[in-house]
Amino acid sequence: GLLLVGPPGTGKTLLAKSIAGEAKVPFFSISGSDFVEMFVGVGAARVRDMFENAKKNAPCIIFIDEIDAVGRQRGAGVGGGNDEREQTLNQMLVEMDGFETNMGVIVVAATNRPDILDAALLRPGRFDRQVYVTLPDIRGREQILNVHMRKIPVSQDVNPGIIARGTPGMSGADLANLCNEAALMAARRNARTVEMQDFEKAKDKIIMGPERKSMVMPEEERRNTAYHEAGHALIGKLLPKCDPVHKVTIIPRGRALGVTMSLPEKDRYSFDKEFMLNQIAMLFGGRIAEEVFMHQMTTGASNDFERATQIARDMVTRYGMTEALGPMVYAENEGEVFLGRSVTKTNNVSEQTMQKVDEEVRRIIDEQYALARKLIEDNSDKMHAMAKAMLEWETIDAEQLDDIMAGRAPRPPKDWTPRIPPSGGDDASGGTPAVKADAAATPPATPGADAAPNAA
Repeated sequence: GLLLVGPPGTGKTLLAKSIAGEAKVPFFSISGSDFVEMFVGVGAARVRDMFENAKKNAPCIIFIDEIDAVGRQRGAGVGGGNDEREQTLNQMLVEMDGFETNMGVIVVAATNRPDILDAALLRPGRFDRQVYVTLPDIRGREQILNVHMRKIPVSQDVNPGIIARGTPGMSGADLANLCNEAALMAARRNARTVEMQDFEKAKDKIIMGPERKSMVMPEEERRNTAYHEAGHALIGKLLPKCDPVHKVTIIPRGRALGVTMSLPEKDRYSFDKEFMLNQIAMLFGGRIAEEVFMHQMTTGASNDFERATQIARDMVTRYGMTEALGPMVYAENEGEVFLGRSVTKTNNVSEQTMQKVDEEVRRIIDEQYALARKLIEDNSDKMHAMAKAMLEWETIDAEQLDDIMAGRAPRPPKDWTPRIPPSGGDDASGGTPAVKADAAATPPATPGADAAPNAA
């Protein structure tokens, strides 16, 4: 038996299809849910029939997609009763390596939940070979984009390498969706080819949500959002371990009123302590900017606080990154309760220890809050320049941020045309979003403000 394990959208079923084409032997494909029926015994009978067919056609391959539908751990039911899934699983265990050895029959299965599979299903002789189909790296993403770009007319300025660099954490299915969205963007403007700006807009839409152009924000709230996002961007530019800030926008997208996006320079596989502390400081930049420049507090920073607190708590309870509590795990089992495995919850941490944990979390948060506040107060001129540029153009990119940080006047966006009459930075109407058509790419790495949680 061979078990394909990996996150959704990485191509496990696709890999099974390619095995079917390359193996040059009969190939039987079935889904785990096909075994489960209302009538008792039907699932087990289907397993028997499938293996009988396979024996007649040996050597052959059986592919079972989403095997967790029938291979779930036994004894997971509370109380008695007859569980149809258990009978189906028992029959599969007997057929795979029971009294009669099935010579020449190879079973390939796919799942993205290997943790809930029955232990007997994973023992040697059954699904002992596990192949991890992981998320693609930068080279893999570039090759996947090349495959999907063959199906659409692509302009000369489209560089798959740049798009791949800006999409860490995206699966093959996500990249296929990106190409599809870019083609739709090109079709909407009646273009004959898909250009780099279409991919840029498609990435923004997938990562941050669609633009809500019809939403008219009051000038006071618009100015508050501009300072909030400028706070995130400034901290991201000043702290050494933060990913480079790629784009800041105050155009409402999805549920967020504004978004600060960072572009990682390379794929990340682990995080160090300084990176996590810098992330916490960057998340606090928005609320501090509101306090310092707008003299008010709004609900817009709630998601920032939630994420900052979670990072700080994980540093203390899971990663052993504090001297006071040392390298020990204090976190409880916070995953979903799997019936039969953890019905009762045991608490192995004393009240005094949890009090220390809370003190350490508070210390980390207070230190980073103070650091972010000092940076914002010391660079108030840059904050005003960023907020003014955002109120005028609604979106500013990395080049304009570099101009502001260097003390220069920011260059206008590439596709921006002056409004008539010029707004002077105080246009309350919302205006037309200035969409950046740069060839740089946008990741789901570190959305700021009120964006969705980190996808990378």
